[in-house]
Amino acid sequence: MPKKVLKNISEIRRYFHTNKDPIYFVSATNFNLLGLDEWVMNFTYICYMDCFDGRHPNVFVPSEMPHDEFQSIEDINNYLLQHKEVIDLIKRRGGKPKFVFLMFDETTEALVKELGGQLWFPKAKLRTKCDNKIETVRIGNKAGVPSVPNTLSVVKSYDHLQKICDKAGLGHDLVLQSAFGDSGHTTFFIKSETDFKKHEHEIVGEGEIKIMKRIDCRGAAIEACATSEGTIVGPLMTELVGFRELTPYRGGWCGNEIFSTAFPPKAREQARQLTFQFGEELRKSGYRGYFELDFLIDKKTDELWLGELNPRITGASSMTNHAAFAHADAPLFLFHLLEFSKKPFELDVEELNARWADPDMIDSWSQMVIKHTDDSVDRITQAPQSGIYKMLEDGRVVFDRFDYHRRAVGENEAFFLRISNVGDYRYEGADLGILVTRGRSMTKGFKLTDKSKKWVHGITSAYTAEPLPAAQPMEDPAFKIM
Repeated sequence: MPKKVLKNISEIRRYFHTNKDPIYFVSATNFNLLGLDEWVMNFTYICYMDCFDGRHPNVFVPSEMPHDEFQSIEDINNYLLQHKEVIDLIKRRGGKPKFVFLMFDETTEALVKELGGQLWFPKAKLRTKCDNKIETVRIGNKAGVPSVPNTLSVVKSYDHLQKICDKAGLGHDLVLQSAFGDSGHTTFFIKSETDFKKHEHEIVGEGEIKIMKRIDCRGAAIEACATSEGTIVGPLMTELVGFRELTPYRGGWCGNEIFSTAFPPKAREQARQLTFQFGEELRKSGYRGYFELDFLIDKKTDELWLGELNPRITGASSMTNHAAFAHADAPLFLFHLLEFSKKPFELDVEELNARWADPDMIDSWSQMVIKHTDDSVDRITQAPQSGIYKMLEDGRVVFDRFDYHRRAVGENEAFFLRISNVGDYRYEGADLGILVTRGRSMTKGFKLTDKSKKWVHGITSAYTAEPLPAAQPMEDPAFKIM
C-alpha cells in the first residue's frame, strides 16, 4: 500500500504534531533550535550546558563526567552520545531515534549508528566539502552567484601575495580567508606587510587561501532548505558584526536583525533569487536540508556578493524559525525534518517562497550575542538567569520572570538565554548569552542604538567574577559553541 502523500502545510504540521519516534537535537545548548519542541512531538534537546537550571521540560543535561578538553562542538556532541545517562535516556524512550546536530563528524555518525539511530543531515564528508570556503566560491560560480572579486591561491609570503594580487587585479587592500573556521578567527584584513606578519602563521602553509578585494560592505544572512521539491528560502536578515560592546573579534558575527525592510526591495529579491540558485546547485551535488548563506552588500553600489556558506543550522536559525511566516506556515527547519523523514510530500515551492517574501509575513526582532570582551580570565561567581528582563525608565535592566521562549517579550522587555554560568571561566571571547528584543538593535546607519548598549551593559553588569589564582593558567577555547 503506497504511503500517503502530504499535500499542504496543514498536513505537514499535523504530521509532526503526531510524530511518534524520538527526535534529538544534541549540542552544547538548545539555542539554535529553540522552540522547535513546540512544533514536533517527541522532540528532545540533549545539551552539555543547562541554560534553564533544569526548568525546561524538554532539555536533558547529563551530570558532568571526566573527559578530555573539548576542542570543538563535535567533541562535545561525541562526549554526550557516549554518556551513560544519555544512552539510558535513549534506550528508555525506545522507538527509532533520529538525531540532528549543529556540528558533527564521522565519529558522531558511528556513535549514532551504535545507538540504533539515524542522523538526519547530509553525511559529514559532504558537509565538510561544502563548508570549505574555497569550494563555496566554486559552487557559487556554477550557480551564477558571484563572489567579491577574488582569486584562490596558496600564499608563500607577503611578496608572493602582492604578485598574486597584481596578476588578478585585486589591488593591495585585501581580505584573506582560510578554508575553514569562524569568520571572527579566520578572516584577515591585510593592507600592509605589518598586517601580514601578524597573521602569517595562519596563512602560510594553510593551503589554498581565498584572497578578496576589500570592499566597504554590510553583512546579510539568509537561510534556506534544499528539498526534493526545490529550495525553500527564508527572509534576508541583517548581521551585527564586530561591535566592540559585543565581541572582541574584528569582523566577528555577534547577532542579527529580522525586519521587513532590512534592505531595499531589489537587494532582498536578488538575495532570495541567488539563494534559490545556490540551493539548486547544492541539490545537484546531493546535498539536502538546511543551509545558510552570508551575503556582502557594497555600501556604494548596492552590489550583492556571496560571502560564505554554512551547510547547517546556524546562530541565526532561531530568528528564521520564529519569524511571523513560520508561525503562519511552519518553521523552515520543519521542512528539513520532512526531507529526511522520507515521508512523501508535494509542495509548491514557488508559491511558498513568494508568500514568505511578503513583507507582511515578517515581524521585527533582533538578537545580540554577548561575549566577554575584556582581555582577562576569571571565574564567574554570579550570573543572570535565563528569562524575561525589563528595562526601567532610568535605563537599568532587571530580571522580571522566568521563561524559555521569546514570544512573551513585550515593550521594553528582552529574552535572555544564559550561556556562561556560575563556576565557568570568563575569558576574552567567551559566550555570556544571547539577548532577544523586539524591533531593531541597530540604527539606520547600522550602528548599535543607545538602547541596545544599555541592554548589553545591564546584562554584563549582572555577571560578577573572581580572579584566578596565579598558578592556574588557562588557554582560551578556539571554537564557538553556536
